[in-house]
Amino acid sequence: MNIQPEGENLRKAVTWVLEEKKFNSEKMLKELIEEACLKFDLSPMDAEFLLRSTSLKDKPV
Repeated sequence: MNIQPEGENLRKAVTWVLEEKKFNSEKMLKELIEEACLKFDLSPMDAEFLLRSTSLKDKPV
């Protein structure tokens, strides 16, 4: 199942968080999401989506 976020800023934020996590693994996911919310002007609902979608990608399949 593939859930696509609505809105260009949210799509950019998902990509940004995942890239930052790869290259800056010592940062906590929540900290990266907070930065992304400010950087991409996301709503609280967008932040929740970002947390769920990026934490799923962190888990092994």
